[in-house]
Amino acid sequence: MKLAVVGGGSTYTPELIDGLLSNAFGIDEITLVDPDADRLEVVAGFARRMVGAAGKATRITATDDLDQGVDGAGAVLVQLRVGGQKTRLSDETFPHACGCLGQETTGAGGFAKALRTVPVMRDIASRVDPDTWIVDFTNPVGIVTRSLLDAGHKAVGLCNVAINFQRNFAGLLDVDPGRVGLRHVGLNHLSWETAVYLDGEDVLPSLLAARAEELAERFRITPEHLRLQGAVPSYYLRYYYAHDVVVAEQQTERPRAEVVSDVEQELLALYRDESVVTKPEALQNRGGRHYSLAAINLVASLLQDSRDVQVVNVRNRGTLPFLPDEAVIEAASTITAAGPEPLPIGPVDPLLRGLIAHTAAYEELAVDAALHGGRDRVVKALLAHPLVGQYALAEGLADRLLAENARFLPWA
Repeated sequence: MKLAVVGGGSTYTPELIDGLLSNAFGIDEITLVDPDADRLEVVAGFARRMVGAAGKATRITATDDLDQGVDGAGAVLVQLRVGGQKTRLSDETFPHACGCLGQETTGAGGFAKALRTVPVMRDIASRVDPDTWIVDFTNPVGIVTRSLLDAGHKAVGLCNVAINFQRNFAGLLDVDPGRVGLRHVGLNHLSWETAVYLDGEDVLPSLLAARAEELAERFRITPEHLRLQGAVPSYYLRYYYAHDVVVAEQQTERPRAEVVSDVEQELLALYRDESVVTKPEALQNRGGRHYSLAAINLVASLLQDSRDVQVVNVRNRGTLPFLPDEAVIEAASTITAAGPEPLPIGPVDPLLRGLIAHTAAYEELAVDAALHGGRDRVVKALLAHPLVGQYALAEGLADRLLAENARFLPWA
């Protein structure tokens, strides 16, 4: 079987290759697709050395031709960044002029990324065989996945937040991760763990009662706020619950985009070194921890109809009754050959429910703006965002966003 990786020139790709080599399920060929021929050659060459060092027979092929790359693929994984790290730096900084969060997946910066990315992802998906699964890693995952599903593609969105939670809780409980399950509630980058199952029994209440300080340290939140919510929020909730504190921190820190750019240059130098044949330790600084494992598990389950449970981005279809069926949520789902089937969640605390519904409405407007353009649509989406929500902010952010991204938005 052939697996295609669009955005295969990413410095993160060797992490994916490492995971695939250690958990192969009949993959004969991995095709890396990327328009940057020089970078693709470096990454593909290193990937081939990894395969050789592992004693595997998997073929690594590389092409800048998208149609050729996805042709005949059993599954297509997409990990791309329109505009590269330069646009990420913009996303992380232009909102600061309005006193707002600068972040590549959340807030006005995340919206800018969605506007650049959704049309490109739609075009890529149109080249893929309609019967082939598309696994989207590309942020903002919820918005991008919804746009693909709206167009009728076989798409599943994937994030590493849930698998990192699972492994964190497994470490806390000193058990194998396979024994830990989650009731994962919310949207991509807006989620909470409202139950933690150890061998099927919810142990979160006892953890909150007896080990709140330990939980708080591990998940970077105060014990008081953990107890208040009765759930463990993802790190991204800090952007909402401590917005002003985070903005103040960002204005004194080096942007993450600059840090990642330096890491990428270091990694590319290592990948060019013919003596390097295994995943370098420096790759841990790139981000995306456990993405490869999550991706491999998901692709294997989709193709083999495994019917195991994984957290993915999927249509709501009544799972959260306060959201439209067509909304895309992030939830524990049974993975079948026909697609993910979200598991029942039950009642959701209003504290969580309100923010989920608010953000889901913004995401709906974001997809509309990305597909149809127009300043008014941009302003409406920003006005609907929980981190904006004021006319003056929405107008100011819209103008700065459009000025920064005009070359990527033909309608701008």
